[in-house]
Amino acid sequence: MKDQFLVTGGARLFGQVRVDGAKNSVLKLMAAALLAEGTTTLKNCPQILDVPLMQKVLEGLGCAVDVQGDTVRITTPARLSWDASFEAVRQFRASVCVLGPLTARCGYAVVALPGGDAIGSRPLDMHQSGLERLGARTHIEHGAVVAEARDLHGAEIHLDFPSVGATENILTAAVLARGRTVLDNAAREPEITDLCDMLSSMGARIAGAGTSTITIDGVPRLYPTEHHVVGDRIVAGTWAYAAAMTGGDITVGGISPAHLHLPLEKLKVAGAELETYNNGFRIRMQGRPQATDYQTLPYPGFPTDLQPMAIGLSAIARGTSVITENVFEARFRFVDEMMRLGADASVDGHHVVMRGIDKLSSTDVWSSDIRAGAGLVLAALVADGTTTVHDVHHIDRGYPNFVENLQRLGAQVQRVPEGY
Repeated sequence: MKDQFLVTGGARLFGQVRVDGAKNSVLKLMAAALLAEGTTTLKNCPQILDVPLMQKVLEGLGCAVDVQGDTVRITTPARLSWDASFEAVRQFRASVCVLGPLTARCGYAVVALPGGDAIGSRPLDMHQSGLERLGARTHIEHGAVVAEARDLHGAEIHLDFPSVGATENILTAAVLARGRTVLDNAAREPEITDLCDMLSSMGARIAGAGTSTITIDGVPRLYPTEHHVVGDRIVAGTWAYAAAMTGGDITVGGISPAHLHLPLEKLKVAGAELETYNNGFRIRMQGRPQATDYQTLPYPGFPTDLQPMAIGLSAIARGTSVITENVFEARFRFVDEMMRLGADASVDGHHVVMRGIDKLSSTDVWSSDIRAGAGLVLAALVADGTTTVHDVHHIDRGYPNFVENLQRLGAQVQRVPEGY
């Protein structure tokens, strides 16, 4: 049975919360374990729905996966299955990250075209063209991407856009390719650096992680390792915006503030007080926030995954804000739900104009993706009455213990069955 959240507005959030490992990292690290025979151990893993989904994907490829709390152990056999066209692969977008490791380890891969969040088109053309530059042949057949490579070799590869997924698949193929690969206009996200750190601990030779040019010198084989997953900057940013929206005071641990530099700076512009620490930060807000403009861009720009939170803050800010979406064209579906809550918004192409009002009004709203769902919960915290948030399984895919953490911070929120 599906669940829903009942969120009663009016509470100011206070307290401390610690974030777990990043959803956008752990799933790619689990896939990278395919590159080495033996047991790889991941620590600080978030307890979210996507982890057991990736577990099913890896088990379908022949791995043994043991999940105990925040620790995931993946035992990869000497001979893997190369066919990842089964149903579990289609359920979430991150499953496509097995394409690079399977191509490198098996010389052949069939990976079902994945599903995931309804936030816009995310084609695999850069994934395919990158692998083809490394010597693979690829095509789409029967709803799956097929890659064949008898002898991967290094190459110079330029990405038209710094795609995180394409960067990951090219990296995980190039580490076992013969010779040197230079990847230009690579994604710079902290999760990419985390993947490079793990691959390096497995014996890969990688330079330039965290920059737009990554150099990989291929090695004959990799070895299992133990790795601590980087903290989830999107979850941390969600708590930061929750504090600002509710006029609260929240200290967030388990995250490098440098990974959220621009979102935290935007909160300061909106009137929040910020303190940073080695492994966390504190956000305090008194009164209504000031209107602030946002435009989403690849890292180190403002994250598209925090765009719903920026819209939520703008909905109750003093003045008018313009939010520009440059990454996923369908992410403004969230605005329709915000307007159900009474937000004064208008969408023009990839811009939305938000005219701030004093308070939102409660109603029923529906989550369309992970971040939209979390954004709707934050908006419900600043609405009068009780808002029902439906389709919260999306939120469970990215936010561990979301309701429990909100309750500890003082929010009035319940998880109940649909139709309650």
